[in-house]
Amino acid sequence: MRLSVLTLFPEMFGDFARTSIVGRSIANGIAEFETVQIRDFALDHYKHVDDTPFGGGAGMVMKCQPVLDALDSVRTEHMHTVMLAAFGKPYDQQTAHRFAQMDHLVLLCGHYEGMDARIEESVDEIISIGDYVLTGGELGAMVICDSVIRLLDGAIRTESTGEESFENGLLEYPQYTKPADYKGMKVPDVLVSGNHEKIRQWRLTQSLVRTRAVRPDLFARRTLSREEEKLLQKYDEEHS
Repeated sequence: MRLSVLTLFPEMFGDFARTSIVGRSIANGIAEFETVQIRDFALDHYKHVDDTPFGGGAGMVMKCQPVLDALDSVRTEHMHTVMLAAFGKPYDQQTAHRFAQMDHLVLLCGHYEGMDARIEESVDEIISIGDYVLTGGELGAMVICDSVIRLLDGAIRTESTGEESFENGLLEYPQYTKPADYKGMKVPDVLVSGNHEKIRQWRLTQSLVRTRAVRPDLFARRTLSREEEKLLQKYDEEHS
């Protein structure tokens, strides 16, 4: 998979592209990653990429020409172009899976007060990573690249992603490691019992309870199975 990031600050991606799972995946050829400096496509001597907004207002707006020329420089037959913007569609795990199936993903990072709205006509979709405002789209691009690369074949073990938060519509259950008793704080007995069926039920129960408490919006969208209803009922009776 090829990932292209169009940005005014490619230096922000240096350590990102060399670190941990992302860096290892790039080094092993699982993902091809590149940054493109939008300013290189400015036509004037001073390399201006922004200008004042029509109609007045604070801040500066990124111009069409350098952005669209930068986009043309990475154009491929099967590329999918995403603009990072606060008004975009919320990013989620399902979108990460969809992006991970693409041959060429292009991420367009805005800055200043945003981009000339005519640029939107040349992108496939507009994405936001949350209900807050950042200085630019670079951090959002890193979030998307990280979440997509780790889903690619060979990046990490498949079993490591199968039970993660959001993969099945639930948040992940609590995890523990050695020692089993740390200064009186003990791992739940069921996890050291060796009873795999009881461990599975405990983990499912914890995922349900955590999702219901922390993300009621996710929980409301889930149709509970008969087993899940019984596990929750049992949990509630024991903790009432």
